[in-house]
Amino acid sequence: MPKVGIIVGSDSDLGSMEDAFKALEELEIEYELRVASAHRTPGRVKSYVESAEKRGIEVIIAGAGWAAHLPGVVASYTTLPVVGVPVDSSPLNGLDALLAIVQMPPGIPVASMAIGKGGARNAALYAGAILALKYPEVNKRVKEARKRLARKVESAAKKHDR
Repeated sequence: MPKVGIIVGSDSDLGSMEDAFKALEELEIEYELRVASAHRTPGRVKSYVESAEKRGIEVIIAGAGWAAHLPGVVASYTTLPVVGVPVDSSPLNGLDALLAIVQMPPGIPVASMAIGKGGARNAALYAGAILALKYPEVNKRVKEARKRLARKVESAAKKHDR
């Protein structure tokens, strides 16, 4: 049963979110994906988010470009943790999306990640860290992933340090 819901405003955002899918798969965390726009299909967003908790979703990752209202709209319909990923699809290369996500008004929080693919990967890893608080097996996999990352850096350091 999926524990993470990923929602994007457009199928054109999917390429930027690929690293989130990969990271969740590496952590063996099931996820589901929905395409729903805060502006073009607000009823679809509301329906998806309001039913998420009943379906077992515990964290929602919302990726959006341009004005990036999707993460905030998602957060307005749930108390689940919402992680916003600014997609770099606009003429402003995601800066507009970042500012929209990071400048949420007090009371409806949204965690904000970096712009683009790196932010998408970190959103998945952040979702994993949240789930690790409840699920020992996820905690173990998150810690193992961190160790693999450290070993990769150590290996590169051995080749390049002088």
